[in-house]
Amino acid sequence: MFGKRYTEQLIERSAENATDRRRFLKAAGAAGLGVAGAGALGTALSLGLGSAGATSQYGAQGGDKAKEAASDAAVLNFALNLEYLEANLYSFAVYGYGLNEKYVNGVGNLGKVSGGHAVKFKSEHTKQLVQEIAGDEVAHVNFLRKALDKAAVAQPEIDFQNSFTAAMQAAGVIKQGQTFDPFGSENNFLLAAYLFEDVGVSAYKGAAPLVNNKTFLDAAAGILAVEAYHAGIVRSALFERGLGDITNKMSDARDSLDGKADDDEGVLKDGKANLVPADANGIAFGRSAERVLNIAYLNPDKVSSGGFYPRGLNGDIATSGAKEK
Repeated sequence: MFGKRYTEQLIERSAENATDRRRFLKAAGAAGLGVAGAGALGTALSLGLGSAGATSQYGAQGGDKAKEAASDAAVLNFALNLEYLEANLYSFAVYGYGLNEKYVNGVGNLGKVSGGHAVKFKSEHTKQLVQEIAGDEVAHVNFLRKALDKAAVAQPEIDFQNSFTAAMQAAGVIKQGQTFDPFGSENNFLLAAYLFEDVGVSAYKGAAPLVNNKTFLDAAAGILAVEAYHAGIVRSALFERGLGDITNKMSDARDSLDGKADDDEGVLKDGKANLVPADANGIAFGRSAERVLNIAYLNPDKVSSGGFYPRGLNGDIATSGAKEK
C-alpha cells in the first residue's frame, strides 16, 4: 500500500510546486522516518483506515492509483487535526493554556479553542501522568507540522465545553440542563481523556492490516504502543477511582455513534476490572476513519462538522460515515 511509487504520488500531492515538495522531503527526512513513515504511516494510523481492502475515504479498493493517494497531504493533515485536539486538551489541563500560536497557523480557517482551563490537581501523581501525556501530544503536533511544512493545515475550531456536555448528556452521565466541565476536577479530566484515548488506539488498530512494508510496520508498532500506554494509564486511573460505571456508559455512547458493532468496552465487565478491551483472543478491535469522525462529531450520520469540531476539520478528509440502519 505504502510503496515507493505511492510515496512519490503523496509527495506530489502534498505541495503546490517543486520548491514546496523539496521542503516537504527535507522536513520529513529530518524527522527521522522519511515522508512515508512520518506522514503516510503515522497519520494513517492516527485516523484508522479500516480493514484491509475496504473502501474508504482514501479511495476505492484497486482501480485508479491516483484515487488511492490522498490529495494535498490529506492523510497527514487529518491526523494533524486530531492531534491539535489532544494536544490542547492535555496542555490546558496541566498549564492552563493551549498550543502556542506559532504552532497552529496553516492552510484553512484558523480556529480558537473554547472551554479550556487548568485543572486543580489534588494528586501530584495524577498531575505528573497528565503532564507526561501532554508532552507526547504536543510533540505529535510539531512532528506532523515539520513533515508537512507549508502544506500543514491550521488548527480548526475546537469546542471542549459544549461538546463534552453534549457527550455526557447523551451517555447519561449528567442530566439534561446540567453541564460537564472536563477541566473541573481530576475525575472529570480523566473521563474526558478516556473519551479520546480509547478511540485513538482503535484507530491505529484499524490501519494495521494496510501496513505491509516492514519499515512502516516497525514505526506503526511504536506509534500504537504510545497510544496504548496512554489509554492504559487513563483506564487504570479511572478503575482505581471507582469510575468504572461511568466509563461503561461512555462506551455505550461511543458504540451508538460509530456503527452497528458492539465493540467498545468500558473499564468494568461483570463487575470486575476490564483494563484491556480485547476479544476472546486477546485482540483489540479497530475503527475506520469514518467511524472515528462519527465520534468526534458526536453524530451517527454522514456529516462534516459538529461536536468537538463545530466548523469541521481543515483539509480534504473531514466527513464521517453514515451508520447502517
